[in-house]
Amino acid sequence: MASMTSIVKAADFVLSRPTLSKVIVPIAQKFTAYAGYREMGLKYNDLLIEETPVMQKAIKRLPSSVSYARNYRILTAHQLSLSHQLLPADKALKPEEDDHYLIPYILEAEKEAFEKAELDNIEVKA
Repeated sequence: MASMTSIVKAADFVLSRPTLSKVIVPIAQKFTAYAGYREMGLKYNDLLIEETPVMQKAIKRLPSSVSYARNYRILTAHQLSLSHQLLPADKALKPEEDDHYLIPYILEAEKEAFEKAELDNIEVKA
C-alpha cells in the first residue's frame, strides 16, 4: 500500500504541470462522480482504510466535532446501504464540501512513524 505522503507528492506533481493537469483532473472528477459515495453522504477521507496504526493515530487526533461528524456520516451511509437507498439530490454531498480533513493528520502520523522506525534501527559505531 502506498503511503499518503507519496500520494500527496504525486498529486502535487500532476497539479503543478498544466498539460498533465488538464488531462488527469477531468478524468479524476468523472471517476469521483461515478463512485457514488457522495450520494451516501460520505467524504473521500471517510473511505480510507482505518485498520493501520498510522490511520488509528490520525483518527484519534481529529477534533471531537470533526470526529463526531465523520462517525455520523459513516453511520448514515451504513443505514442507507442496509435500506438500499441513496440520499436525495439536495442532501447529497456537493463536490466543494468533499474536503480532505484527515490528510494533515495522516501525514503527521506517517512522519512520526518514519522517524520512529529510523530511530529504532539506528546503528551506533564506536
